[in-house]
Amino acid sequence: MDGYLTLRAGAQAIGEFVDRKSRFIACLVHVDSERAADAHIAAVRAQHHDARHNVPAWTLADGRERCSDDGEPQRTAGMPCLEVLRGAGLTDVCVVVTRYFGGTLLGPGGLVRAYTAATQEAVDAARAAGDIVQMTLVTRVVAQIPYAAYDRVTRMVADAGGKVTDQLFAEDVQLTLAFVAGTEQPFLDALREYANGEQLARASEPAFAEF
Repeated sequence: MDGYLTLRAGAQAIGEFVDRKSRFIACLVHVDSERAADAHIAAVRAQHHDARHNVPAWTLADGRERCSDDGEPQRTAGMPCLEVLRGAGLTDVCVVVTRYFGGTLLGPGGLVRAYTAATQEAVDAARAAGDIVQMTLVTRVVAQIPYAAYDRVTRMVADAGGKVTDQLFAEDVQLTLAFVAGTEQPFLDALREYANGEQLARASEPAFAEF
């Protein structure tokens, strides 16, 4: 997998759907582990302790996913929520849909529609807020260069399709750079040639990040 969509870390998206006085409130957040998903589920359940159901669904970039109907009829709640996340192409996310019962049974079809709609509302809210982000497999490179080389090297970074993500000015200049994984080698080769064979940069192992 070269990349995926997720919710921006720290963001929270809320969606709500009402059917025959039953309220369905979806709370969508970014998670990066099963433990983080469990913590979000526990927090929503504590906040909405008086609700009839708190239905969770989560999916992670490593392929793990889980959902629960939390007492609703089988496959009418958790799976519809998970299907919305899948359909939106989202991963490393967890949604909990809280249901406050309105006194009227909705039937299996009504429940599927309601849980789907609430989750979709949360996804749409996240998209409207600009909180859905593309995660890309990125290689970070740290370069230690003389001040005199700064303009030349930053042009080399841009020419190779990279970005300067941080810089530290001390006795020399330390640049932290980001490249889409697999595209960093032309920059490293060009820098080595510019430095007459001296190794001025080191690359880290690729990891997923916004780019």
